[in-house]
Amino acid sequence: MSAFPPFLRLDAHGVGLIFDLRAAAAELVYIGESLPHGEDIAALCDAMQRGRHASQPDRPAPRSLLPYAGEGHLAAPAIVLQRAGHPLSPVMALAEIRQTANRLCLIHRDDALGLLVEIDVAIQASGIIEVSTRLANRSTEPLGLVAIASLSLPLPGWAANVVRFAGRWSAEMQQQRAALDQGMVASASYGGRPGFGGGNWIRIESDDAGEQHGDAIAAHLAWSGDHTLSVERNADGDATLTMAARLEPGEIMLAKDEVFTAPCALVAVSSTGVAALRQAFHAHALNAVVPAQTVSMPRKVHLNSWEALAFDQSLPKLKTLADNAAALGVERFVLDDGWFAGRRDDTTSLGDWVADAGIFPDGLGPLISHVHALGMDFGLWVEPEMISPDSDLYRAHPDWCLHLPGHPRATQRGQLVLDLTLPPVTDHLFAQLSGLLTEHAIAYLKWDHNRDLFPLAGKGHAQVIALYALLDRLRAAHPDVEIETCASGGGRVDFEILRRCSRFWASDNNDPIERLRINAGWFDFLPLRIAGNHVGPSPNPITGRQVSMDFRAKVAMFGHMGVEADPGAMSAADRDCLAAHIAVYKQWRDVLHQGKLWQLAPSGSGIHAMLAMQQGRGLALIAQTRQADAYDMPRIRFAGLEDDALYRVALVAPWRKRALAALSVPQRYTDGFTLSGRALRLAGISLPLQFPETAWLVSLERCADG
Repeated sequence: MSAFPPFLRLDAHGVGLIFDLRAAAAELVYIGESLPHGEDIAALCDAMQRGRHASQPDRPAPRSLLPYAGEGHLAAPAIVLQRAGHPLSPVMALAEIRQTANRLCLIHRDDALGLLVEIDVAIQASGIIEVSTRLANRSTEPLGLVAIASLSLPLPGWAANVVRFAGRWSAEMQQQRAALDQGMVASASYGGRPGFGGGNWIRIESDDAGEQHGDAIAAHLAWSGDHTLSVERNADGDATLTMAARLEPGEIMLAKDEVFTAPCALVAVSSTGVAALRQAFHAHALNAVVPAQTVSMPRKVHLNSWEALAFDQSLPKLKTLADNAAALGVERFVLDDGWFAGRRDDTTSLGDWVADAGIFPDGLGPLISHVHALGMDFGLWVEPEMISPDSDLYRAHPDWCLHLPGHPRATQRGQLVLDLTLPPVTDHLFAQLSGLLTEHAIAYLKWDHNRDLFPLAGKGHAQVIALYALLDRLRAAHPDVEIETCASGGGRVDFEILRRCSRFWASDNNDPIERLRINAGWFDFLPLRIAGNHVGPSPNPITGRQVSMDFRAKVAMFGHMGVEADPGAMSAADRDCLAAHIAVYKQWRDVLHQGKLWQLAPSGSGIHAMLAMQQGRGLALIAQTRQADAYDMPRIRFAGLEDDALYRVALVAPWRKRALAALSVPQRYTDGFTLSGRALRLAGISLPLQFPETAWLVSLERCADG
């Protein structure tokens, strides 16, 4: 007879999981919003239980968080193991259950093989479910890990569609939707980082799912290295979501009593549409992940020197750039690539993190003092994990890079990768970076990572762990310094690196039309507060597209705003326009960065529309990215409002003259008009959106008597 209760439920923060333990296994029968406290769980489990069919084991494999082949589970197992080069077929028996108010630990054992697996499930205050898996080797024989899933989630019966995220450099997080048919949808990364494809983020939806209706699950693997992800539906119709760090053969070997902890997986579930998933992930990021100063301080407007000067740096040019930045209202000046010894192009000097004597004969001090005198913070670009073959560091330590002895050392972007698993390497990097931060008042580091990691030579997992340790060490020594994670744009973005970083760089592509598409994917999981979003030059250096300053600036406001262009090369009108938008951003950044985010765009319209709403105040961006099919576009209907409250609605200046001329009653939008939340939700407002590169800022403020 089982020592466990027949049923188990975990409820916290409006989220619930129910397990059926009658077969001595923890079968997940329900995941979703909490059911009533007095719900008859026995009746529910009986009601949801299926009968056997002909082609099935006599004891059907339970749909648990730890599926394995030895019980007749005919899909990807949660763990794949070897001993002495031979595959193991574990039979993991549920051995112990530990439970607190919001946490459940399921402990499984295979005593014959000397295995112990713990699956820890915790419901956080945001409603996010954190799942972590640990495997211990209790045998005297070494244990080889081929694969261990962070998450093996049996999906509910309503799961009908998969939304995953693909992409490439400068086109990250492109949403791809597919029916969840029989078979497998899978992705993986192989470059030592999550990659541009965004495969460590996924959403599962019911057929009727939308912004505020239908069932949906979102999941993320919080890991900064390679990963695998799959959604598989078997012949019985059951679907399982599996997420794991990808391991090389022989990479992880456990001696007796050694423990491997898989990366954490995060899950959100909603019966009221995808907006609830987005808001749960945003709340979790801000309240439980990013460093505290990310949330406590206003997000300062950046100017990054790259698009303005690239490698053509001199102290007079940089001072002029800083002067022009301050005149716009910029609050942080960031010196990008090209500042360190001998760096005149992208083929040299990575690893030599000292100021170039030709550009800075007196070091960085005079430039930093100039920036501070203008009332701005100073930030600095670094790429610590990389090394150039043409560098003093490489000449001194050629074996500090990832390489295969006796084989050519393949470069990417003219550079190699430092082997962070070597303690002398991380000690050296810490000394250099900490020295810079100690000597100078540097408020921010842009931490870049511009190539894939190869050859990994079985060190991929250890390389990531060593990176975390280096970042932790640096943050402990300099807790007030903000760090941005950048990897040629959005190549390394995840919740684990964001525990150490205050913002991420969404893409190297600053074309605002492309950024709207890219950001739509990121904003499904990550809040505006930590998303670097800059005004780039026109024509755009990646797409060649010429875009008005009005459109560029409005798009950049919805994120952590910055400028990546040369103000001195702009027309006076463009500078005035940009300065005006920076001022508006400062007025509204508390709402943008603390409010809940809602997507408003009519499907298939070419319109990107979003609303940030906080305590009765809201700011919406309504942007058209293409020539409209009709002059009269669908009205914009609002979400996130109280039906019975009254709101003053207005268009926020500046406006483009062409767009202004197309308004039906401009005075109404200038003075503002008052409508109920119900009217704004059901009827909406009409805006001129027929032409590409048309964008509006719409403010909503709840009336005191409404």
